[in-house]
This record gives sequence, structure tokens and C-alpha cells, in this order.
Amino acid sequence: MKEGQVETNHQRIAEFREEIASLTVRSPVDAAERTWLLTGIGLGALGVVVILIAWFGASGTAIVAEQIPYLISGGLLGLGLIIAGGALFVRYSLSRYLRFWLVRYLYEHRVQTDRMIEALERLESALRPAEPVDR
Repeated sequence: MKEGQVETNHQRIAEFREEIASLTVRSPVDAAERTWLLTGIGLGALGVVVILIAWFGASGTAIVAEQIPYLISGGLLGLGLIIAGGALFVRYSLSRYLRFWLVRYLYEHRVQTDRMIEALERLESALRPAEPVDR
């Protein structure tokens, strides 16, 4: 590898680091994001508790007409809480993963581009006709 190529690679790495530092992407330790993630977990757990309370209330009677209010109020509310909690959990979990994946993809793409440029420069120098020697 030539001296100029090494300098170019180091320059590109420095530029990449500066660009990453200047991005206005929230860090993964953002308190609001963590709060929403924990809220999703809490809603799911609360939904399970509501369903269990509804089941306990409905299990106290054998008459179906008395069990339906427990099903409607506790069962559907619990199911709604589980769905809302699951949606929050998936949304904020995926945002963390995709943020990491995007930065990793950009880094690997830069490395691959540098390799392609080096290969093309080597190919160009190999195909360049030799300069005539004066005798």
C-alpha cells in the first residue's frame, strides 16, 4: 500500500468519525426511550394481572350471565393492555436494534468502498503502460 493511500484511508476514517459525531441521533441510553420500553413491559404485566383478576371473579359463579361482565371488563381490558404494552416494547426494542444496525452498515460500507478504491488503483497502475526509457 502506498503512503498516499494510507493517509487517504486515515483521512476517510477521521471524516467518518466526525460525521458520526455530528449526527443528531439520540443515544441508546436516552431516558425517555427507556421509560417507554419499561412502560410497555409494565402494561403487559398489568394486562396479565387484570385478566387473572377477571378470571378469579368469573370463577366464583357457574352462571354464564354473571361471568360475561368479568369477561368484557377484565378480559378485554387485559388483552388491550397486553397488546399496547407489546407494541411499545417492540417499537422501542426495534429502534435500538435498527440504530445499531444502521451505524454498523455505514461503517462496513465505508470499509468496502475503501477496499474497492484500493483495488481499482492497483488495477489502474498494473494496466498503465510503462513509460518509455530514454537511451
